[in-house]
Amino acid sequence: MDIDVQPSDDLNITPLPFSIIPSIPPPPEDYTLHRSQHTPLIIDNGSTNLRWGFATSSEPRYGPNIVAKYRERKTNHPLMLFGDAVEVESGAKTQAKTPWEGDVLLNFDALENALDYAFVQLGIDTPTVDHPVLMTERLCSPVHSRALTSELMFEQYSVPSLAYCVDGMMSFYQNNHFSGQPFVSDGLVISFNTASTSVIPILNGRGVLNNAKRIPWGASQATDYLLKLIQMKYPNFPTRVSVAQANWMFRTFCSVSTDYISLLRSFEDPSILRSHQKIIQFPFLLNSNPLTGGAAGNGDEKTEEELARITERRREQGRKLQEIAARNRIEKLRQKESDLTYLLSLRDNYSSSATKREWDRKLREEGFDDEETFEETLKKLEADVKKGRKREKEKEGGTVDGEDVDEPMEEPSFPLVDIPDADLDTSSLAEKKKQKLLKAGYEARLRARKERELKAIKDREEKAEREKQRELEERLDSEAREADLEGWARKLKGEQEALMTRIKDRAKRRAAMSDRKSAAKQERMKNIANLAAADEKTLGGSGPSKKGGRGTEDMFGADDADWAIYRKINTTTTISSDEEEDLAQLQQIEQKLLTHDPTFTNQHTHASIVSQRSALLNAFRPVYEEGDGAGNTRIHLTTERWRVCEAWFAPSIAGVDSAGLGEVIQNILSRFGEEEKGRLVKNIFLSGSPSQIPDIAPRLYSTLRPLFPVEMPIEIRSANDPALDAWRGMAKFAKTEEFATVGMSKAEYEEMGGERLKRWWGSNWNGGF
Repeated sequence: MDIDVQPSDDLNITPLPFSIIPSIPPPPEDYTLHRSQHTPLIIDNGSTNLRWGFATSSEPRYGPNIVAKYRERKTNHPLMLFGDAVEVESGAKTQAKTPWEGDVLLNFDALENALDYAFVQLGIDTPTVDHPVLMTERLCSPVHSRALTSELMFEQYSVPSLAYCVDGMMSFYQNNHFSGQPFVSDGLVISFNTASTSVIPILNGRGVLNNAKRIPWGASQATDYLLKLIQMKYPNFPTRVSVAQANWMFRTFCSVSTDYISLLRSFEDPSILRSHQKIIQFPFLLNSNPLTGGAAGNGDEKTEEELARITERRREQGRKLQEIAARNRIEKLRQKESDLTYLLSLRDNYSSSATKREWDRKLREEGFDDEETFEETLKKLEADVKKGRKREKEKEGGTVDGEDVDEPMEEPSFPLVDIPDADLDTSSLAEKKKQKLLKAGYEARLRARKERELKAIKDREEKAEREKQRELEERLDSEAREADLEGWARKLKGEQEALMTRIKDRAKRRAAMSDRKSAAKQERMKNIANLAAADEKTLGGSGPSKKGGRGTEDMFGADDADWAIYRKINTTTTISSDEEEDLAQLQQIEQKLLTHDPTFTNQHTHASIVSQRSALLNAFRPVYEEGDGAGNTRIHLTTERWRVCEAWFAPSIAGVDSAGLGEVIQNILSRFGEEEKGRLVKNIFLSGSPSQIPDIAPRLYSTLRPLFPVEMPIEIRSANDPALDAWRGMAKFAKTEEFATVGMSKAEYEEMGGERLKRWWGSNWNGGF
């Protein structure tokens, strides 16, 4: 079905064509002219299209070789649909069948239904088909398929004779035989079929089939390969891409490159890659606009003043939320300070004076399991309070050069602490207890302040040591550079390459971890399961029983130690910090090279390389904004346009273990002498619909030219009509006297079996006599 689709001038966008309801087929022919005339019947049984007609017809009838049994909804009558009619009824598509399975004829029920339709369209109204039949079959067709086909033709339709031929050879006959002259042409036929590609040498008008070859790659495999490439390139594409749509893209946009490797090298320039892309626009829905509150382009857009008021209102709401968050943060900090003061006084009052049993009992009363849990909670509170105080001081401007400035602390007085309890009354005892708590908190703050001062001194000493070490390294580096500039630059370039490789590997690991089906992600989940099983008791297995005794309660997370399992398997934080260090080191190395090495330019820096790679990836698959409905439903075909067709010459890139066309042709021609080889390559003939792929002939010429001497001419030409020339050649041959001698009669079929055929110049040789 040919559909005229006009591409858009903007961005070279081509809209996806909509399915068109097929036209009503023409009425059946008038059978009067052929009744009792034994007019030869020509059937080109292709895996994509079935072509049929009488040999006297100028053009065949044809349609997609597909059938479907369908029950009409209103009358409940069973119907048999053929060809384009299957596309009309959506319920029939799921039951559609084709006679072919790949490149082998297997579904003979579907073949019988297709032949019934063909004979009805020819107007044949007799109980039998009283016409000799010439029918195509694949090169080296299995004898089982031929036997069942012969059984169908002789037993079901009672044809008087049946002959088989190879479609590629009949197309060659149509384009190389002239009326009134014997057929003695030489040539090399390359027949591009739906599921395979055949190469057949022909000498003196006879196919040399013992030297013929076939590769398992055809138009259907190319379509499937293009579909897989699109699915890998767009794993989250919002619309399902069907096989029919992929086939349309293959026929419309794919071509062959005369030098595929050079073409890929030229695509290193993102502008060249972008200029060669084809964009297919799939149907999409307009998304609503969150700012205007309506659908895009519906006229409900708000004015600029309304948008300004909305923006100001949102800013005011944001400020209020920030104030509320600040108040909550201060309240939490005060509460943590109070809790810290209480826990410190509890430790000072009981841990030294009370016995171990009394101390444990006191801890349980306060809600702690043991002393270790108490210490961890205390450390966590101290860290939180310190962090909170630092944040508040930074907000109030209480830092100088990044260091905390502690306000001077006045020493408070605690007069009742040293007075014995016997000398105090009840109210004084309560006040004494309160002063003891305040004193413990004051002493804790003094200790913390002293620790900070010691830490600051230590940090200054370490900073001075690092500065001294850095100066020493710079001096040694300068001496090495002055002694051997080339060696120094070579060493730094090696370090730069190692750092860039390390950064790239980390990016690959992160990308793999984001894919749940990747090996890295599966290994991580396996580690989680193993660690969880090993730490089953630690993760809550010994907690209190649930009501009813149905197992144990999951207490995972109640203890901070539970989260250690994630620290064992989650390396995101360490990878991030290591990457920051590597980037800083990489920047220093590149700065040195830019300063002292004249051969090192900005194009050699990591930032430039990453930018170029990002531009290339963006040209290969542009990324659109989330709300861009049109952009997110576009498919950009770039290298796929040539990669799919390159599989005919290098099937290994598609995972097919087979030689390409160039290697197959070289292997075939190596079995002939120089004189015969020259006759074959002088007439290389391309047939079949895929032979219309642009530039396939020039690519074939560039592949074969280096294999033969310069003085040996190579000529490549295509069939005048690659789709119909095979049928026309069969009809042309059926009008000759030779046709009467190549068919097998029903008597010969009954005597020898359906797998046998008469061997002649246009037929297969297997099973011939």
